[in-house]
Amino acid sequence: MIRSIFISSAEPYSGKSLVIIGVFETILRKTPKVAFFKPIIREPRKPGDQDKNIELIRSRYELPQSYEDSFAFYRKEAQQLLGQGDYDTFIERVLAKYKALEEENDFVICEGSDYIGEGSFFEFDINALIAKNLGLPTLIIGQGNGRAFEEIINPVKMAVETFLEQDTRIIGVIINRVQEERVAEIKKLLNKLPANTGFKAVIPANAILSSPTLAEVADQLNARVLFGEDKLDNLAMDFQSVAMMLSNYLKYMKEGSVAITPADRLDIIMGALMANRSQNFPHISGMILTGGQPDKVVMQVLAGLPDIFPVLSVDTFTFQTSLNASRVISTITSGSERKINLALALFEKYIDMEAFAREVLTDHPAVMTPKMFLYNLQKLAARHRKRIVLPEGTDDRVLKAIEILQKKDVVGTIVLGNPEEIKAKAGAMGLEIDFDKTPIIDPCASKKIVPYARTLYELRKDKGMSLEMATDLMHDVSYFGTMMVYKGAADGMVSGAAHTTQHTIRPALQFIKTKPGFKVVSSIFFMCLADRVVAYGDCAVNPNPTAEELADIAIASADTTRQFGIEPKVAMLSYSSGDSGKGAEVEKVRKATQLVKKLRPDIIIEGPIQYDAAVDMSVARKKLPDSEVAGRASVLIFPDLNTGNNTYKAVQRETGALAIGPILQGLKKPVNDLSRGCLVEDIVNTVIITAIQAQQNDPS
Repeated sequence: MIRSIFISSAEPYSGKSLVIIGVFETILRKTPKVAFFKPIIREPRKPGDQDKNIELIRSRYELPQSYEDSFAFYRKEAQQLLGQGDYDTFIERVLAKYKALEEENDFVICEGSDYIGEGSFFEFDINALIAKNLGLPTLIIGQGNGRAFEEIINPVKMAVETFLEQDTRIIGVIINRVQEERVAEIKKLLNKLPANTGFKAVIPANAILSSPTLAEVADQLNARVLFGEDKLDNLAMDFQSVAMMLSNYLKYMKEGSVAITPADRLDIIMGALMANRSQNFPHISGMILTGGQPDKVVMQVLAGLPDIFPVLSVDTFTFQTSLNASRVISTITSGSERKINLALALFEKYIDMEAFAREVLTDHPAVMTPKMFLYNLQKLAARHRKRIVLPEGTDDRVLKAIEILQKKDVVGTIVLGNPEEIKAKAGAMGLEIDFDKTPIIDPCASKKIVPYARTLYELRKDKGMSLEMATDLMHDVSYFGTMMVYKGAADGMVSGAAHTTQHTIRPALQFIKTKPGFKVVSSIFFMCLADRVVAYGDCAVNPNPTAEELADIAIASADTTRQFGIEPKVAMLSYSSGDSGKGAEVEKVRKATQLVKKLRPDIIIEGPIQYDAAVDMSVARKKLPDSEVAGRASVLIFPDLNTGNNTYKAVQRETGALAIGPILQGLKKPVNDLSRGCLVEDIVNTVIITAIQAQQNDPS
């Protein structure tokens, strides 16, 4: 079963509440812990106001989540942030709020924004962006209230196109509030939508659900309730502006209507009250008196009458009040038991529950988006905080990364270098770094240099290393930092911002060495593409691996990606797919694939396979239609370093993808290399990844 869905309307007043309640009840039948999240809500009209749907779901289902935990932004705040182009901050807060609920619950139902008020045009793309970055399949809702067919279906088409362009899976489309006589025609129009839009449903309009209660009327008109407070759940089925004589009004009185009349029309007030007691006239739901309150004498008369319908009072005059009343919106509140039960009945009657179950209550793994991946990294690192040593303490980017890491508070850091120089540089840059939390160690002045040199000598003396050579090497930050990891003074090391790859990893290869069962140390890059995260290996270490080494790289890469929350589907890349090509390089990939299948039958793997067939479903259907990997590959193994390194750099530069790595795999303890052209965020991400790798060695 998927763990969350996103419910987005295609336009305002589409009746999301009905669908949300129906979905919530359906999911509760499968799992007991369901949460509700609405990323963007409108500002309260007055102190104490809460979003109606959050209030409804929290109250009805007695959710333990707080109101503040149920949303991320007020609308104006989101508009301001997005208007400044700060999409990262926006998505990060939405992710943090969502993930907090996800961690405590089995399922999260997310509601899109309301498309109401100034600037609502921006919400369309933002809802699609949220669904994409949360990795949520989406249910789209339109509404068919009294408009031409094109006006009903066009907003839905636009919504479908927008979400599909963001590579968001659409699980269904519902058109709500459709007039009975138009249901069949709307169904035909829905069936013309793309096939990958899930189930289709049309729910007829319902007068009860469309009618506000007198409590809602009073609230939205800022009216005073003069009488009938115990009957405010009466429904306003219609509004009638009454300026005629009483005898004429009685002819046009409607069942369940609300009369709007001036406060000085005693004849209408008393006549309506008497008619409501008669068996010969329709019963109205209430009355709105305009232009203020009636005279004291009239109030005295009304106060003496038993069982009176709700009488509201507003200061606006009749014409304006009638206009305002026509804009009153009906909602389903926690106290609207009648509406709730009706909504549930309509949902079950008009939604194909088998189709809904196929789309929602079966297991469809969501694509791992870059934002989700990076957020998950932080959560994983925070579970068991590790200490990562950074040898390049005087590099500006390293110091900026340390400041960010301290604020994230998910990993500890140690920095190597001259303390005075590092502190002076950090101060000059205006960085807020607590060096009590990030201690500075100068290898040249450290008391550890002698025992570290002795350890290195013992480890490498059979290779011809002398104690003097070992002592000299320990003055090098890469050797000193690696020895800290070897001795347990640090849990991992990240270097390479100012040093070559060889300089960074040589010490690790010399004395940390590989894990049992691994023949080679290899690497992967996590490529954060626009809509998903995939792993590339090996793009940094092994120039021309043998078939056996290539199998080793594939196994290590699958295990690494699984550790970071990505389900591995491994593509062994070559210049041909399946049995179509011959040659030494193809045979090497084919042999490596067979070795992986023999050694690790649990790994889903395909090879040889071309890149386009591995990642493009349309190509995959033609070349390898029966493959579990083709078109869905999450781990791509290149046949040699030349191909892998050039490919990752080409993809990075041409698409703007964030490339995290190289992440070294196969070492007993984690040491990772940075590109000398790395950005601050690259360092931050690599440190966090290194900390997670260290947890595997020592989860305590």
